[in-house]
Amino acid sequence: MRIAFFSPLPPAKSGIADYSATLLEELRKCAEIQVFASAAGFDPSRFDIALYQIGNNQFHEFCYETALKHPGVVVLHEANLHHLLADMTIRRGDWDGYLREVEYDGGSEAHRFAADYVRPQKRGPDYEGVPMLRRLLEHSRGLIVHSRCVADAARQAGFTGPIARIPHGAWIPDANRMDTRERLGVSEDTPLLGIFGFLKPYKRVAESLRAFRRLIRVEPKAKMILVGEPHPELRLDSLIETLGLQAFVRVLGFTPIDEFVDYLAACDIVLNLRHPTVGENSGTLMRALGLGKAVIVSDTGSFREFPDSVCLKTPVDAAEEEVLFEYLNLLVARPGLAHDLGQRARAWVERECNWTTVAQSYAAFLESVSQGTASGYLETASAPPEPAPPRPETSREYILGWAKTPEARAYTETHISRFEKTLSLTPPGGPDDRILEMGAYMQITPALRKLGYGEVRGCYYGPAGKVDHKVAVSATGEEFTCEIDLFNAEKDRFPYPDEHFTTVLCCELIEHLFEDPMHLMSEVNRILKPGGQLVLTTPNIASLRALAAILTGYHPGFFTTYIKPVPGGEVEARHNREYAPLEIRRLLEAAGFDVLRLETGEFRDAPHPEHLWVKHLLDRYMLSSDLRGDGIFAVGRKLGPVNDRFPAWLYS
Repeated sequence: MRIAFFSPLPPAKSGIADYSATLLEELRKCAEIQVFASAAGFDPSRFDIALYQIGNNQFHEFCYETALKHPGVVVLHEANLHHLLADMTIRRGDWDGYLREVEYDGGSEAHRFAADYVRPQKRGPDYEGVPMLRRLLEHSRGLIVHSRCVADAARQAGFTGPIARIPHGAWIPDANRMDTRERLGVSEDTPLLGIFGFLKPYKRVAESLRAFRRLIRVEPKAKMILVGEPHPELRLDSLIETLGLQAFVRVLGFTPIDEFVDYLAACDIVLNLRHPTVGENSGTLMRALGLGKAVIVSDTGSFREFPDSVCLKTPVDAAEEEVLFEYLNLLVARPGLAHDLGQRARAWVERECNWTTVAQSYAAFLESVSQGTASGYLETASAPPEPAPPRPETSREYILGWAKTPEARAYTETHISRFEKTLSLTPPGGPDDRILEMGAYMQITPALRKLGYGEVRGCYYGPAGKVDHKVAVSATGEEFTCEIDLFNAEKDRFPYPDEHFTTVLCCELIEHLFEDPMHLMSEVNRILKPGGQLVLTTPNIASLRALAAILTGYHPGFFTTYIKPVPGGEVEARHNREYAPLEIRRLLEAAGFDVLRLETGEFRDAPHPEHLWVKHLLDRYMLSSDLRGDGIFAVGRKLGPVNDRFPAWLYS
């Protein structure tokens, strides 16, 4: 499918520009796309569909004008375009054009009001009364919205075509809370609140400041930052001075997006209030949820549709300030509650609003519109996953039954939790499916046959081209045979055809590689079928154990020792680089995989109560204590070719 994509892009000071830039990264994996930052050079005959990102400001003039000439699918980010139309007419001195648009959208009464009141007094447009949607909707083949609120407004405005509700994508940024707090001069236990984005009056800044003034009477340590360009209609400095908040509030102004995210990460509570609203979502809100922040929103518009479990909602009536103060007091007095709220928010957006799912929903809807099969209202939010089918028997007794020597049994007993976890993550197969275990020691290899695969194969380090024929017999007399291919996984081409396997296991291998782990990842991508899965396990360099070691002056690695040479024997490869969980996520994504699961757990059956002090330290500094187990367990699904053969974070 060929898509013409119309949108402002960075460095335009537009949240939709940032949204489009991120969406494009994922959407390009689903379709052939040409981006237009103006109407120049657009030939609609070369595309299956045109996609227009429409917002309510002057950055979207070319999108609006082209959408009228060449109808396609419109992404309606909010249910009002009055300011955009005013910019396209009044700002150019075209009052007659403005009056025509008002009459077309709102009828003769709206025209009379604009002609008799707005034009003579040069008043601002009637933002709420006349949404200016009609003309665009009449020239649209389909709509994409982020909320039912905007979908309902489009229907009320007369649109009868297909509408898809696709959640606003959520960023899961990497940011350091304490580094930014250090720059701000704020200690780890200081409650820090933030308001972000263009600081307009309708973002309830004045109401938030008044509630904050009440908060500091009960918690004098609290501080607030306002990050964004001040609006001329809101005299912030005067308001802060009048409320006596100069010592508690800092206005940081407009900041580049990287700094903006750092300030979000530094906060404990983020206020994202809006009233009035026309159904718009907020990129700032999605970033705050992705960072796992406790967020307070207004109980109106699209924000009302967010689950109550991921944010707190204040009314937009006379009780607003009172309820806002009570929420702030609750979150500051009970930081554990704020932390839990943020963690639920992060988990929700990771599941429901990830950019991969958003892009796939875009592609499916655009395809249906281009083919004329779309109709009605499509709810494209992620459905709950179907229950996993019952798994074949792969119990620890079965695994232990293949360890015949005392040494093998001792090793298997030590690592049985890891083996069980790995098998639980491995998807079951069918008679036509093939599975490859890399670094096969024959410890769990026989159990893979129990998962239903038609072919189980292994590979190991050795001279390329050689194949070992392995035969194992369990304690109960069950026989298992397997071919083990030998080669160098970070140098040789794997001896398998393209798209040969349904599943590949790479367990306790990648940490041993000496020079080129992405060679292995690239070859795994090549030999996996589209949609095939990679199960990857490796020690966790960011575990509680590792943090405890480095904080007490020791090496954080899981296996840091050199291996004593054995005369006449083969020297095993030691650990060359151990990974953190987020690095494994980046590794999978660079190699063209969607991360289905990323978690940590025990590598050995041994509790670690001695490491609880490290968790308490993380909690005190509001740092994540998630993904701190000794072992990393990840599952990736092949989406397409390798994205980045040499990611900069891994190669110099």
